[in-house]
Amino acid sequence: MSASKQSSISRGQFIRQTALTAGGFLILPRHVLGRGFIAPSDKLNIAGIGVGGKGASDLMEFSKSPFVNIVSLCDVDDRQAIDARKKYSKATYYRDFREMLDKEKNNIDACSISTPDHTHAVATLAAMQLGKHVYTQKPLTHNIYEARQLTEAAKKYKVVTQMGNQGGSGDGVRQAKEMYDAGLIGEVTAAHAWTNRPVWPQGIPTPTGKYDVPSELDWNLWLGPAAYIDYNPSYIPFNWRGWWAFGTGALGDMACHIMDPIFRLLPIQYPDSAECSVATIWKEMWNDTPNMDACPPASIIHLNYPRTDGKGNIRVSWHDGGLLPGRPEELLPDEAFGNWDGGVLLVGTKGKMLIDCYGANPRLLPTLRMKDLDLKPSIPRVPEGHYLQWVNACRAGYGNATTSSPFEYAGPFTESILMGNLAIRSWMLKNPKLKGWEDKYLGRKKLLWDAAQMRITNFEEANQFVRRAYRAGW
Repeated sequence: MSASKQSSISRGQFIRQTALTAGGFLILPRHVLGRGFIAPSDKLNIAGIGVGGKGASDLMEFSKSPFVNIVSLCDVDDRQAIDARKKYSKATYYRDFREMLDKEKNNIDACSISTPDHTHAVATLAAMQLGKHVYTQKPLTHNIYEARQLTEAAKKYKVVTQMGNQGGSGDGVRQAKEMYDAGLIGEVTAAHAWTNRPVWPQGIPTPTGKYDVPSELDWNLWLGPAAYIDYNPSYIPFNWRGWWAFGTGALGDMACHIMDPIFRLLPIQYPDSAECSVATIWKEMWNDTPNMDACPPASIIHLNYPRTDGKGNIRVSWHDGGLLPGRPEELLPDEAFGNWDGGVLLVGTKGKMLIDCYGANPRLLPTLRMKDLDLKPSIPRVPEGHYLQWVNACRAGYGNATTSSPFEYAGPFTESILMGNLAIRSWMLKNPKLKGWEDKYLGRKKLLWDAAQMRITNFEEANQFVRRAYRAGW
């Protein structure tokens, strides 16, 4: 590999060469510790905020380390917490993470946050302000402003951070980086990403009706920073993803997994413009008051990125809701175009690369090029995986080990993704003063983005979506 190609590894030297295999922690043999004993002071005490569903599986992964104690649990819904409370029966339990952090702050070293998207940032920041290391599920935040705040907070509070895009620690994205740095597809000029999501309802009418709040649920706490609405069972425990007040749609849910190789391989950071097209319900096209609450059933987004090396631009396109980019001609008719969850296609000056969801299975096109490929690994792998990498980095302490998706990477990455949602929500804006459907849509234009100021410069109405209004107390 030439010196110029070696120097292109960048992206924080691929997040400090992927932590030099995560801080170098090894599980010591029993004879060193004495019959396998690990002193309590050597263990990482983790609290879970949101412990049902994905939160439960996250805690299970952390628990695979003998150096971890799960010491406290928090969930606004007792029904979701049942299994975790049984599994970690000695852990304290709370409904309000603010109360948990206040009462348990001397017992907690780190927090795992796996709440709905709209409370990621408030829970994560509260933990960081107490000096707790944080593992926060993707997308890192609900809006662009929150992503910038968490990026800055990670530096200020000097804690170990990791976003839950597990493919970021996989072998596949490292293999893709090695192929790209070897010049096998040349300079990338365009990238396409797609997903089969949503697999939950989107683009539907807002739920209505009066329902009693279950006794096991604190609905007010579930709403958190979002504006108050009456309880409706349609939102929980899963379908909140399709509503702007709580979720970030198909893009927010999956792009942190699917687009990760694009951001790790290519010299890009923030887009300077965004445009999109959005599927909608037919009758809504003739309605002067469209449903602004719901994420659309399908969308295509185009983001333009100035290269950080000053060598032009890279156009990144996102497709969801069953929409796909054009199938590359180099791909044989019976060969898979990505996998079930989605994929990435990189278009370079010397060839193309296809990557599955989670950065898995990178291959050159035509795939016959892979037959004689003999490329020795140059980027350290993370054999312990994404979760234990964070555990080991927390035990090493801030500055002594790094992670694959620290907030210095995950924050700008999340901002960039949510720029696509800003475009979608702007696309849906209508001018109520105009009755002719040809003219009533305000947002169907290219949005010009000033990343430093976090502002759309050519459509002021769009800036309402950069951050949210927070309820009192949040």
